[in-house]
Amino acid sequence: MVNVIIITQARIGSTRLPSKILKKIERKSLLQIHLERLKKSRYGDNLVVATTYEDGVEQIIKIANSVHVEYYQGDTDDVLGRFYNAAKDRNPDYIVRVTSDCPLLDPVLMDEIIATAIDNKKDYTSNVLSHDFPDGQDIEVFRFKTLEKAWQKSLEKEDREHVTKFIIDNSNFFQRDMFSSEDIISHKNYGNIRMTLDYIDDFECLYNLILKLGTNQTWQTYANYIIENPDEFSNQKTTRNIKKQ
Repeated sequence: MVNVIIITQARIGSTRLPSKILKKIERKSLLQIHLERLKKSRYGDNLVVATTYEDGVEQIIKIANSVHVEYYQGDTDDVLGRFYNAAKDRNPDYIVRVTSDCPLLDPVLMDEIIATAIDNKKDYTSNVLSHDFPDGQDIEVFRFKTLEKAWQKSLEKEDREHVTKFIIDNSNFFQRDMFSSEDIISHKNYGNIRMTLDYIDDFECLYNLILKLGTNQTWQTYANYIIENPDEFSNQKTTRNIKKQ
């Protein structure tokens, strides 16, 4: 049986919106909402929060414990190293990388991407290369041996700050031959839709979505609501950025 683990990155520090994942909607922190949605995945029992040793991190740990999710603490700046060390002792075949500033990430979409990665035997599979899924539905799946090679060979500071930058840059998506990759395309381009959490107006967007639709909808339901009610969402012109955490 294929061993798949899900690792979500979470930290207290954020230059744009400090402690953003601890903000609450309907008495639940966005981190708790994120973890509860991930646990609905087929692989939700193999979920780990990769966090840091920053001041206040005990709040992240408390939330992880409250929903019975394991955690790992590692380096704040060497995000690749933190991620690798969170994974290595669990002997996974494949790893799913997500970030906690995507609280409404869809577990069904994630399972579909995992199945594609396993079936097609790629080193790296994701829906982030063409950017036609909403920002906030970012899912990457890769072999553990792919992560290990990146951890061993990544020497530049920028490559250590981002878990998958070295993998993507050296994949056949950019005509390189170190890693095989597959880009998952949406049936419709939703790339201009934003349901992630970087700024205060992103929080207002998430607050509105959850207040109106709850926390158990599909990503398409949330995206279509934003499309149909543009006046309610002031954050939709913000440019997508690379997730570090």
